[in-house]
Formats: sequence, C-alpha cells, structure tokens
Amino acid sequence: MGGKSLGRSLESFRAISLLRNLATMLLRLFSTRSAVLPRFLALRRMSTFGDNCPLVLTPRQLRELPSTEVSILDVSWHMPNSPRKAREEFAKERIPGARYLDLDEVASQHELGLKHMMPTGEIFAEACGMRLEFQFGQSVHEIYDTHGIFSSPRALFMFRSFNHNRSSILDGGLPAWKAHNCPTESGEPTTTDKSKYPVPTLNEAAIRSYEQVVTNAAFDPREEPIAELVLDARSRGRFLGTDPEPRPGLSSGHLPYAKSLPFNVFLKTNEFKSSEASNSASYTTLRSSEDLHAALENAVGEEYAKEILAGRRGVVASCGSGMTAGVIWLALQMIGVERVGIYDESWTGYAMREESKIEKGE
Repeated sequence: MGGKSLGRSLESFRAISLLRNLATMLLRLFSTRSAVLPRFLALRRMSTFGDNCPLVLTPRQLRELPSTEVSILDVSWHMPNSPRKAREEFAKERIPGARYLDLDEVASQHELGLKHMMPTGEIFAEACGMRLEFQFGQSVHEIYDTHGIFSSPRALFMFRSFNHNRSSILDGGLPAWKAHNCPTESGEPTTTDKSKYPVPTLNEAAIRSYEQVVTNAAFDPREEPIAELVLDARSRGRFLGTDPEPRPGLSSGHLPYAKSLPFNVFLKTNEFKSSEASNSASYTTLRSSEDLHAALENAVGEEYAKEILAGRRGVVASCGSGMTAGVIWLALQMIGVERVGIYDESWTGYAMREESKIEKGE
C-alpha cells in the first residue's frame, strides 16, 4: 500500500471511526437505564412490556414471567460435522410454547456461500411474522439453545442489532431449564395467526465487513488509538495456525494484530443428570462478572482492557463463521462494553480470499 493510499485509508478510517463513536454515544444517551437497575426492577420493566429487558435470564426468572408476555425461541445450531439434528431435537423436547428459528435459514445470501450471515430487515421481518408467528409488540423474545450457551448469543445479537431490545437469552438453555425441574413438551408446536411484522432497520455499527477489517488490520492498535481490537473466539491452536480448520483446505491462523480469546473462557461447564438418562450431560452457563473481566484482561492485557471497558477502544469479535463470536459479544455486553461489533464472515470468509494476509504464531 503506497504512502498516499495509506494516508487516504487512514483519513477514511478515522472518519468512519468518529462516526461510529458518535453513534455509540447517542445510543448510550438514549438507552434504557435498566442495565444499572436492580435485577428485580429490570424484570418488572420486562414483565410490563418495557422497551428493554436484561440480556440474560435464569430458568427461575423465565418461569416467573406470565406466559402471555413471552415468546420463546429455540435457536439451537450444531457444527456441520456434528451428528446432532436441531430440528429433530426440537420436536422431541422443548420448552412449552417454543418456536424453532434456523439461523442458517434466516440469513442473507453471501457471494462465498457462507452460512448464517446477518439477514436483511425484510428477511428478519418475514421470519418473525410468517414463520415464527410473532405478533409485533406483544411479547418479549426469550432465546435458548440445547448446548447451554452456544448459538443463542448470536441470535440475541441479531435481535438486538435490529433494535429489538425486548429480547434475552436463557442462561444454560434447555439443559438448565430441565435441571431446575421445569416442564417440557414434544411433538409439533401449536400454530397461531401469522402476522405482518414491521421491517426493522439494522444497526450498521454492529457488523463489520471484509473491507472494514482489512482496512483496520493495516494499523497497529499500539500506535493507532482508533484502531479496533479484533478478538478471535476460535481455539488457540487454530488462531496460532498449529491446528487445522474444520473446513477442508482452509488455512488456519489469524488477522494481523488480532488477539486470541476462545469463547469457552467466558463459560462455566455444569453437569446435569436427567431422570430419563443413565449418564450425565454437560451444559454451559455464563461465568460471573468478575470472571468475565478477568478473561478479557488475560487475553488483551491490562491497558487494552482498561481502554475497552472505558469505551476508548472499539472491539470486533470474530470466530470461525460468525456464530461463537456472539459469545464474546454477550460477555462484553454483560460487563458494560458497548463498542463491540461482529465480523460477520469471520475467519472462513477472510481465509477463503487469496488476497487476505494471514498471520501464524503469536
């Protein structure tokens, strides 16, 4: 990249960053104060159809809410090489009244054939109104998966990016629900009236494109304060380039200046033994706020962590395909970080392009 070209890129990059920072400040100014209210007040706001609700609910909190005020979504997603079938599992057992949302179907088409890309407002509205049969403005959307916490943060990120702030995830998902002796149902779900769901506007500041991350990667964040820090949710071996990617022929490694932050460091593993099964199964829940802070600092260092928590440094979460980057997004949101977006294509989209610069090692 020539000096003049680099200078123009830097000026453009700074202008975009300033606009993004301004948008964040405005959102912060007009956002609800429920995040700093005591939990019982946040729940009260939620149960009376307030504009916002907590990011995460426990099974007990969900069960205490009137069923008429909650629309429940199973957004379970399994890795392509997994033998598990999310739709079949949904039909076999789910939280009563739940609907199934396929994150690979409610998605935009991509030139590289990538899955579960952020949908357009039209695709999102059609899914909510015609497939899921939501009545706009009628209820809060409670999102869960069958791993505990895996694909549900990505779905919550989608709802929140369309400014649907009356949405949250169930901590521990279906396994935690069962561990708390809450009821389940099976078979085909009951149908209700389809609706005309208003087309929402996507918060563009939530998503990063390939071009944006390439421009960002041209600047060393140690020298350029407005450069965003890329946090990679994949395993450390894939980040370093020592372990292969699940997709055949795809190089492992990482973006220039990215930091390794495997998504599972934010999660706690729990054991659950159901009355029907002879062996126990594990599921994940979010760790405490103190642990989330510690995981961030361990990954990026004390100075970067301070900048991120103070809102002086933006963050981009990335992973293999854009799914578990949602866990980083959720964890940082839980500790008050607002300047965090997701690189939608993530590593698969980046590494598929021959012109991409791939780093290996630390």
